[in-house]
Amino acid sequence: MKQLLLTLGFVAISLFSFSQKLKKAEKQIVANLQSHIGFLADDKLEGRRAGTEGEKKAMDYISGQFQKIGIQPKGTEGYFQPFEIYDGKTIDPATHLILNGHDLKAGKDFYPLAFSANGSVEAFPAISLKEENTPWFVNVADILEDNEENPHFDLVTFLRDMAVDYKKMGATAMILYNIAGKEDNLVFNAKDRSELAPIPIVYITKATATQYLKDASASIDLKMKVEIGKKYRTGHNVVGYIDNGAANTVVLGAHFDHLGYGEDGNSMLRTSEKLIHNGADDNASGTAAMLELARLLKATKSKTSNYLFIAFSAEELGLNGSKYYTENPTIDLKSVNYMINMDMVGRLNDSTKALTVGGYGTSPVWGKLVNPGTKSYFVIKTDSSGTGPSDHTSFYRKDIPVLFFFTGLHTDYHRPSDDADKVNYIGEMRIIQYIQSIINGVNAEKSKLAFTKTRETQTTTSARFSVSLGVMPDYTYTGAGMRLDGISDGKAAQKAGLKAGDIITAIGPHSVSSVEGYMQALGKFKKGDKTTVKYKRGDTSGEVEVQF
Repeated sequence: MKQLLLTLGFVAISLFSFSQKLKKAEKQIVANLQSHIGFLADDKLEGRRAGTEGEKKAMDYISGQFQKIGIQPKGTEGYFQPFEIYDGKTIDPATHLILNGHDLKAGKDFYPLAFSANGSVEAFPAISLKEENTPWFVNVADILEDNEENPHFDLVTFLRDMAVDYKKMGATAMILYNIAGKEDNLVFNAKDRSELAPIPIVYITKATATQYLKDASASIDLKMKVEIGKKYRTGHNVVGYIDNGAANTVVLGAHFDHLGYGEDGNSMLRTSEKLIHNGADDNASGTAAMLELARLLKATKSKTSNYLFIAFSAEELGLNGSKYYTENPTIDLKSVNYMINMDMVGRLNDSTKALTVGGYGTSPVWGKLVNPGTKSYFVIKTDSSGTGPSDHTSFYRKDIPVLFFFTGLHTDYHRPSDDADKVNYIGEMRIIQYIQSIINGVNAEKSKLAFTKTRETQTTTSARFSVSLGVMPDYTYTGAGMRLDGISDGKAAQKAGLKAGDIITAIGPHSVSSVEGYMQALGKFKKGDKTTVKYKRGDTSGEVEVQF
């Protein structure tokens, strides 16, 4: 606590000393940034995880600021635009397993595997017999024992293949149990997105199996039903609009969600502690910058452009909010001149003053306005690509020029230590001024910007790989496989004939059930390798050869 007070004291002294050099309007920006970030990164919001009460507090704050500034609502429900977020699979209440008249409790006495087919079975099978048109019992302990010398053995893959074979041989379901074997670590994996087995599969826990299945020669009066559904939570974009009656609209966006307690597995904290991730830089800083730009642009006399301000949710889950908005816009996207995205703009280094500006190649005009290498407050580093791991990607996908402002990664990224006292408020104020100067520069052009396609960049992932197909994944896709959201010109996927909307299901011998599975499959290859890619396109399936 003493160290924290000393740190806060130092920050206060530093801000005070800097403030002596600031103009009155600049001091106001800094004070507002402190207020915005202080609220959004407070423990009371519990990390602003999309679809939670913390998100609601944040969206109420943002909409309240819009209203205070005098910006009109432009969501679908006032300032808000709700959308569904896929939250994995769930065992529906209709799921049941009755053995000899005893109704077992789902989740405690038994559970289906997440790749189980849905279906109902009533039969009187013998545990040790495998007769046609009955459920078959499988002692997992025997499987583990038979494969204990195989270091590459994967039980889940084995069970998937077994279900296919057993279906062909006449089984109507698989009943798994493990009374005396070593731990099998089977669970109901709610995040599983692999192809479903052809028959229902349930796992009976050890205590329950000991009670009902110990006598392998016995027959069981069995009634079962498996119903696995999808669960969703609701996220909200917050949308405001300044209507100046202009022909073109400028979009300024920033995501306001963060990681909560790290429940979605995207925290960099590798301990089991349940800690709040406040996300002061990521991305309370960008949200605060957007709010200040909204205030400044509302006060400007220029009426050259309209302005749409969007605080996106569920960016941390895969750009869900921005993708939803661009698929369900509340203004005509043809009227959008360009989009500016601010994500992590709160950690400008006072020594290097390095500011990365992405999307530099998405319009020829950026070369005149961004001015890399010229003397200014910043050392500008440009990235030509219009794509990347933030919300500008969704607008680039709609052939809209974009700019992405970013002050860089740091040791507090996606950790509970990303707190408000570490933000460089003076630096962020300078970034806001810089962005406003670019907006003024475009307004002076008095014409709509030309759009230019750029190279594609991959978003971040926990997998490591040295090759690429040249595709952008659709992170909002909830089915099995990886759906393609975009294809890079001249890359392997395009050369092979793959198209946006195709669903990759396998790369070589490696099945692909999700984006992460795709990345892991890529990690098996090196530059120059040839392999095949299996995919689905509508109701048809195909296979193409690719070379990395």
